[in-house]
Amino acid sequence: MDIRHAGALALVSILTVAGCDGAEVKVATSTEGPLVVAATDIEAGRYLVKVGGCNDCHTPGYAPRGGNVEETEWLKGNPVGFRGPWGTTYAHNLRLTTANMTEDDWVEMLGTRQDLPIMPWPSVRAMSEADRRAVYRYIRSLPGEAGAAAPTALAPGVEPTTPYENMVTVMPKTG
Repeated sequence: MDIRHAGALALVSILTVAGCDGAEVKVATSTEGPLVVAATDIEAGRYLVKVGGCNDCHTPGYAPRGGNVEETEWLKGNPVGFRGPWGTTYAHNLRLTTANMTEDDWVEMLGTRQDLPIMPWPSVRAMSEADRRAVYRYIRSLPGEAGAAAPTALAPGVEPTTPYENMVTVMPKTG
């Protein structure tokens, strides 16, 4: 049996087992490239959130505390802004975002959205559909309170009333 047949057999086995508990299984409908494989889609989503750096911005205090933030606090948005020539942006509360969207809407948004920095939209758009679905399902599975909405982005020249990180590039003087 070659690797393609083994992979197809494994997928059919997974879908059969998943279907046994009455859960709805939605599979990416294209062969768009690599995707994360894990025991569950929730574990795949958790892995993508961790290695994708989502918590660095979307979880208050995550980066300064070296990731030592309880998972119950993850992805609740951040009141610390990122200020640059585009204005000031805030990392959204992804728990509230996913609570107000269908999974298909989430997948579409991550695959097409082009918005303000510092969100790495080109990287997010490059994710496979299956990985976008896994991230959605992981976020929806998070325990604890959803938290509050992050502040709204500010236009260039508007002074933030919240703490912010200055994202302006400074060129060193050369002599």
